[in-house]
Amino acid sequence: MSPAEEEVTGIHCRLDELLAERGMTLTRLSELVGVSVVNLSVLKNDRARAIRYSTLSAICRALDCEVGDLLVRTD
Repeated sequence: MSPAEEEVTGIHCRLDELLAERGMTLTRLSELVGVSVVNLSVLKNDRARAIRYSTLSAICRALDCEVGDLLVRTD
C-alpha cells in the first residue's frame, strides 16, 4: 500500500454494527440502496476515501439511522 492508502482519516464507519443490530446482511443492504456489495464492503472496512451524499442518505434510510450513527470520529 502507498502512504496515501494507509492514511488514517479519523472516521470510523459503524456499518457492521448497525447491520448486526438490524439482522441485515450486506447483500440485502446492497439491494436496498443500489450500491454494490464490494463498495459497501470498502465503506464497512474503513477503506473508503469518499462517499456520495445520495449513498449516505440511502444507507441511513435503509438502516433507519442518522449519519452520526453510521460515521463517527475516532481521533
